[in-house]
Amino acid sequence: MPSDRIHLVEQYLRGATDVVEPRDAATVVLLRDGAAGPEVYLLRRHQTMAFAAGMHVFPGGAVDLRDRDGAERWVGPPPAAWATAFNCDPGLAGALVCAAIRETFEESGVLLAAHEDGTPVTDTTGEDWERDRLALIDGELALSDFLARRSLVVRADLLRPWAHWITPEWQTRRFDTRFFLAALPAGQRTRDVGGEADRVTWLPVTEAFDAFRSGSLTLMNATASALRDLSGHADVASAMAAPRRIRPILGRPVLTDGRLEHLYDGERGAAPLSELVEPLGRPTAE
Repeated sequence: MPSDRIHLVEQYLRGATDVVEPRDAATVVLLRDGAAGPEVYLLRRHQTMAFAAGMHVFPGGAVDLRDRDGAERWVGPPPAAWATAFNCDPGLAGALVCAAIRETFEESGVLLAAHEDGTPVTDTTGEDWERDRLALIDGELALSDFLARRSLVVRADLLRPWAHWITPEWQTRRFDTRFFLAALPAGQRTRDVGGEADRVTWLPVTEAFDAFRSGSLTLMNATASALRDLSGHADVASAMAAPRRIRPILGRPVLTDGRLEHLYDGERGAAPLSELVEPLGRPTAE
């Protein structure tokens, strides 16, 4: 383990750390069906990034205060339903859904929205869409203004709640992140739009999880845990229909002889965080 991480953990365990308040964030596990089962869209973050450098992640990011205004143009389960799923207030729940949709568009070019007449958004590859995408990234354009300008509504019904992870308290950059599932909408395609990632790829869920287990694909525990759970589904429809009981997962560090482990509050008390990235039993082919 790098010595700087050991130092940070030791400081935290001595009570010498000013714990940083985590920022609310949303991330979207974007799926499509493939020949070998569900495939997932992953971005590899630049090595120079301050958070999760070099890691493969799902599209996502911190909530913008202006995301709360996006709930004014909305179809699907209301913010109150998402508040129940994620155990938060409806105002934050609406902002999380809007942040999930905004970040997915910013980082993949996929827009989970519809026209006001109900017709779905399909092709988002034109130059005018690209100008708006860049304006959203730069903060020059709020999601609500983007939607109003194009007579669009967010499609909350295209998302499913999946998980809730909070960055451990000893870390200097922290996020309180809700995970969503979404299927790639018909007629849309992901694009390598650069920005925070130096590589984007679609991988079969089981292949991505196995690559993490072998050490050939770098993932954070939260990302790996999502892939582990998804590996039990034969297709996207099965994953999207799966019931989920979502509880916040916050790892507590334990440092033993220079080895760092995290515990979390499991169903039967404290449990190692590593159990959430242990392989699930997979059905064997007949």
